[in-house]
Amino acid sequence: MRIIIIGYGKMGKVIEKIAQQRGHEIVERIDANNGHRLQELTNADADVAIEFTQPVSAYENVKTCIQQQIPVVSGTTGWMDKKPEIEALCAEKGGTFFYASNFSVGVNLFFQLNKYLAKMMKPYNDYQVSVEEIHHTEKKDAPSGTAITLAEGVMDSYTEKKQWINEGSERAEDLSIVSLREHDVKGTHSIYYKSSIDDIEIKHTAHTREGFATGAVMAAEWVKDKKGVFGMAEMLNLENL
Repeated sequence: MRIIIIGYGKMGKVIEKIAQQRGHEIVERIDANNGHRLQELTNADADVAIEFTQPVSAYENVKTCIQQQIPVVSGTTGWMDKKPEIEALCAEKGGTFFYASNFSVGVNLFFQLNKYLAKMMKPYNDYQVSVEEIHHTEKKDAPSGTAITLAEGVMDSYTEKKQWINEGSERAEDLSIVSLREHDVKGTHSIYYKSSIDDIEIKHTAHTREGFATGAVMAAEWVKDKKGVFGMAEMLNLENL
């Protein structure tokens, strides 16, 4: 499989290593120094693009890939206000777009566990639910996309929660997400259910970037011959659990 890597930072380099280990060819590496090159590429040059950049550039990168008929896998968070536009473009152009806030297989199983626990906890009003995420100090967006996905999973059951808020909140309609930034933390996400009697907590801790990179390459392998908008739930068949 011929892959374009868009975003050749720490994550891009790990994706490159994993992709090559799995027998794939990296045909282009796009970064801030040669961003114009993406406009020149088409599906004749590559089977799929994997995009991990920054929120400010992700939309244009993904849009360009769809316009050039290159299936694109994106893991950049912090730009989801524009995702409906990308989905509409995908439908218009017959394109392929795969998005995940987190490509780790373990995290996506954790998403399902989070939804299941929220359904179990909902009848017990003594417990107050909140989300916490910890990442490295270089991460630009807060809360993390993974934390937002977890919050949305809780809110599926806690319908009285009208919004997540990126700070502590005592209001019944708010779901609090606390974001912490610490040196060299790959990603830790916790969901707390706290009462005066006891606490319940589930947590996922990432140890390396390789889990994210492997999942992204697996997504590229899975999606390259498909048309439409997809995510990890479809790839891992989690919706049928």
